[in-house]
Amino acid sequence: MEADFEGVALVCGVEVPYRRQAPEHSTGDLLAQAFDAALAQSGFSAREVDGLGVASFTLAPDHAIDMAWRLGLSPRWCMDDCHGGASAINLLQHAIRAIQHGDASVIVLLSGDRFEAADFRQLVEHYNLTTRTYLRPLENGGPNSLFAMLTQRHARKHGLDARDYGALCVAQRAWAALNPGAVYRTPLTFDDYLNAPRVADPLGRFDCVPVVCGANAVVVARADLAARRAQAGAPAPLRVRALQCRYNTDHQAADGLQTGLAALADTLWQQANARPADIDVISVYDDYPVMSLIQLADLGFAPDGDLRALIARIASRELAVNTSGGQLSAGQAGAAGGMHGLVETIRQLQGLAGARQVAGARLALASGYGMVQYRYGMCANAVVLDKENA
Repeated sequence: MEADFEGVALVCGVEVPYRRQAPEHSTGDLLAQAFDAALAQSGFSAREVDGLGVASFTLAPDHAIDMAWRLGLSPRWCMDDCHGGASAINLLQHAIRAIQHGDASVIVLLSGDRFEAADFRQLVEHYNLTTRTYLRPLENGGPNSLFAMLTQRHARKHGLDARDYGALCVAQRAWAALNPGAVYRTPLTFDDYLNAPRVADPLGRFDCVPVVCGANAVVVARADLAARRAQAGAPAPLRVRALQCRYNTDHQAADGLQTGLAALADTLWQQANARPADIDVISVYDDYPVMSLIQLADLGFAPDGDLRALIARIASRELAVNTSGGQLSAGQAGAAGGMHGLVETIRQLQGLAGARQVAGARLALASGYGMVQYRYGMCANAVVLDKENA
């Protein structure tokens, strides 16, 4: 399958440092900081930006157009996205097509949130109409209970135990120790993991993604403009080799042990003209360890179905997965969680990952997953990026 992403490049990806709390800033402030950082790294000026995409849970009642006004932009293309962990790749898909069809030349994609305790409770209790109608009256405590049951089912099917899921958390914390932007960098041992307080059996504290405040941004531009900025000192632009999205594949009727990535994987690899074995860096959406394993299996990284062998490859760093520390250690800044992994893959391919840099990284994959209805996520997508021939 011939990929059609010609004429478009990813210029850079940036992150406003995540923090557990940011009382002195609003969500709009954090998004504006990400925008400024993206311009500084990309070399574009605000006058050159003619497209803006925004994903945020707590920017409301404001929207992308309100952010455009705040940033002094008069865009030709403007988009809000509400797809949670799938937002970044969804925005990227639309931004690519907008540039290819002449609707914009330089697009900045923003994603982020600032939470207080009341904000997060409001989000999980009113996430959608189904949650508000059926789950909130049960006082189920939000997604932890749903993914606890999913983890139980996954463990029974694959013969896994707590140490298997813990191996992912320990491995990601080791990556996080090399990431100055990660919120949780203290080394994590198996004893720490196993002895942590239970949240919703079998999930302990380190299985549940920590809520933080922060923002991310990605700059997408016409390839010729990106090349000129690179000549002037901006990072080398990246090419999209494949991008696929699937939504509502199981209508909430399956067992949750597959995501929409299973339905798109064959097309994704054909489009990329690559195989899982060719990928140097992987970022999968990791709100819970079980979801990392499910997505990796759906994408073909465990072709024989041996998840313990997959876990061993991750723990040994033979497979470079969630090299930022992932959301489980870097933190989940609301909707920014869907862009965090994409930004990390961009950094790795541009050689900007510092002490955690994967040597010789040329091909990277990022996945998105999210928008839990009342059982499982309805959205899944993935993108393969190439540092060559942008």
